[in-house]
Amino acid sequence: MQISGSGALITGGASGLGLAAAQLLAEAGAHVTLLDLPGSPGAERAEELGGLFAPGDVTSASDAASAVAAAQAAAPLRIVVNCAGIAPPAKVLDREGNPGSLEDFERIIRINLVGTYNVTAQAASVIAKNTPDATGDRGVVVNTASVAAFDGQIGQPAYSASKGGVHAMTLPIARELARYGIRVCTIAPGIMETPMLKGLPEAAQESLGQQVPYPSRLGRPEEYAQLVKHIAENGYLNGETIRIDGAIRMAPK
Repeated sequence: MQISGSGALITGGASGLGLAAAQLLAEAGAHVTLLDLPGSPGAERAEELGGLFAPGDVTSASDAASAVAAAQAAAPLRIVVNCAGIAPPAKVLDREGNPGSLEDFERIIRINLVGTYNVTAQAASVIAKNTPDATGDRGVVVNTASVAAFDGQIGQPAYSASKGGVHAMTLPIARELARYGIRVCTIAPGIMETPMLKGLPEAAQESLGQQVPYPSRLGRPEEYAQLVKHIAENGYLNGETIRIDGAIRMAPK
């Protein structure tokens, strides 16, 4: 699919993996729209990219619909990248052996899984009406899971469940949207240099990087972005979850 001239909506686009994807897509000629929380630096990042900022919450149908409409107004929306998510620890039992917070569990599921579904559905309803390109493509959705979907660690039941859900819905959504010429893929990153990890001490970052078989370092946001770009351009990639993790398999803790 031709990226240049296409509209691209990136959730969580004000920082981290989402910003890296937005930067690379903008460099390739896409008209980018960043959907992120009102308190994020989304307006500044969008201005730097010559794009738009759509403040909102991915769990809100109306906010997602407004962001989709803004992106479509700028250029035919053909690329959606769902990066918005949170990763707080949430154990089943606390230190005293009491049940963990159900509210915390539900919040993680709602943002990571329900938010991804919500934006995908709102965007697909618009993309399905696009004029197909020469190959029949109308658009592509790239969701973000995690290696935690497959080898979640202690303290990650909610996060792993949310990312496992993103992986699990990839194929059925791809099958459903095939009739409209919309492809759906998911990326499952390993340990990446996100703002959250950059806040850790250097020694802790190096220790995490050494757990990766090869290359023994943290993944870089631009490497995630390169995979997003490839998925957009490679018309035969569909219904698949792709790990980008240096061959790591996470230990229990």
